[in-house]
Amino acid sequence: MPRTLVVSSNLASVGYDPNTRMLEVQFHSGGTYQYSGVPQSVYADLMAASSHGRFFDRYVKKARYPYKKIA
Repeated sequence: MPRTLVVSSNLASVGYDPNTRMLEVQFHSGGTYQYSGVPQSVYADLMAASSHGRFFDRYVKKARYPYKKIA
């Protein structure tokens, strides 16, 4: 999945597939994870957030979307 580089101390890049509602996040720590069932509006808000890491923590991680580590 193509990802976009983001300016963040925690996140390196973010991708999204609207057909499967799959959010893909690569962290600076090296791990890449896929989060399923994420609405496109959450992805859009994540990309527009002034702090990508803070938004991710609050609205993706703490929302407990199912996820798996892919790399």
